[in-house]
Amino acid sequence: MSLADELLADLEEGTEDVEQDDGENVAEVADVEDVVMEPEIQATRVTSVAKLRDSQELADIMSNIKKYSSQSRTESAGPVEADPEYKLIVDANNMTVEIDNEINVIHKFVRDLYSKRFPELESLVQTPMEYISTVKELGNNILEMSKNNEVLQEILTSATIMVVSVTASTTQGSVLSNEEFATVMEACDMAIDLHKCKVSIFEYVESRMSFISPNLSIIVGASVAAKLMGVAGGLTNLSKMPACNILVLGSQKKTLSGFSTTAILPHTGFIYYSEIVQKTPPDLRRKAARLVSSKCTLAARVDSFHESVDGAVGDALLAEIEQKLDKMTEPPPVKFVKPLPAPIDPGRKKRGGRRARKMKERLGLTEMRKQTNRMNFGEIEEDAYQDDLGFSLGSLGKSASGKIRGPPVDAKTKARISKTLQQKLSKQSNTVWGGSTTVKKQVAGTASSVAFTPLQGLEIVNPQAAEKKVQEANQKYFSTTGSFFKVKSEGT
Repeated sequence: MSLADELLADLEEGTEDVEQDDGENVAEVADVEDVVMEPEIQATRVTSVAKLRDSQELADIMSNIKKYSSQSRTESAGPVEADPEYKLIVDANNMTVEIDNEINVIHKFVRDLYSKRFPELESLVQTPMEYISTVKELGNNILEMSKNNEVLQEILTSATIMVVSVTASTTQGSVLSNEEFATVMEACDMAIDLHKCKVSIFEYVESRMSFISPNLSIIVGASVAAKLMGVAGGLTNLSKMPACNILVLGSQKKTLSGFSTTAILPHTGFIYYSEIVQKTPPDLRRKAARLVSSKCTLAARVDSFHESVDGAVGDALLAEIEQKLDKMTEPPPVKFVKPLPAPIDPGRKKRGGRRARKMKERLGLTEMRKQTNRMNFGEIEEDAYQDDLGFSLGSLGKSASGKIRGPPVDAKTKARISKTLQQKLSKQSNTVWGGSTTVKKQVAGTASSVAFTPLQGLEIVNPQAAEKKVQEANQKYFSTTGSFFKVKSEGT
């Protein structure tokens, strides 16, 4: 059950309840119904609610615009308020606001009448002029006129036309009478005529504002510049205003309740709704409006003194505005983790002298540590620990290692010994007195002087002969007194 059926059912139940009441209550209800059912006064013609098109004020403005448009523009040396066309531009610009309000009134009038024929069109086409132009084109035959209509394609988008044609085939509206249809067409013609007047005014204002205030027109456009001058009371008064006051000019614009297509924001005037501000993101529009208003103040002061007639200052200010707006809208730079620079450590001064040498001697390697780090060539080392194979004590505990912890000797200050004396001392240290014993010389327990040979059988050999050869080799090549041999070539 639809909403209309439910309302009819509730209405029928209400009438049955009234019939069951006594006659006195019925009489009272009848009296009330007589009051409610009084004929509602409705406008039969659009001229009763919209009278701007036939007004003398609009006719004078349009005639003056036509007159001055045919004449060539002459430069004025005095203030801009003394220009004969200046008052016409201000009046024509104010007239555009009244034309917008009049079109809104006509849109409401046409919507109320045409909703009988096509009630769904109001939700499909919401802009006043598009709605009025669509109604004029569709007429009474909405199903036929909505298909393959070239004029309708210039008014609406293809997607909207498709939705309108589909909705027109299922609409529940009824055909308008001849009188109602004529009234609707008359209202549509009036709105279209007013829209043409508005376009003509904008073209004239745009053509003349380039001469009166070229720099201001470059920044915000000719239409917005004319509105600012009209509200401020002239270009001279506009040039004396601060930027914060120019920003709110036009914020008290007359609007009809219920017909505003945008939400009314506080402290937003003509500059906020200009093209250069509206193309910025919504969250940056207030900041952009403040920027534009400050530049408009500078441009108005330049125009009031008739400087920069070619608009060079306006172009420079506009470029500065666009550069700052681009800077606002660009994404933030990617943050890279900057590594710390390499530390600059200057070379430290090394301390010298007797104290430094003493400290080096005190912290130098001991004799025991030197012996453990020294290994003899060709000797089998014995492990220091059973559980740690491969770790030996080096030459510690062997020949010439009686001093466990000798003081470190500086090579520069120690006594000089000749090579002959060094050789004698080394021979004395290697000499074994009293033969080989278990105390003075470590000899393996299985060592014997009898050896088996394949030729002679038993042979007496010296078991220490191999060790002597190793000691002689070490003494010859790796001793502290060893020197290089001069090798002669065969050719010499």
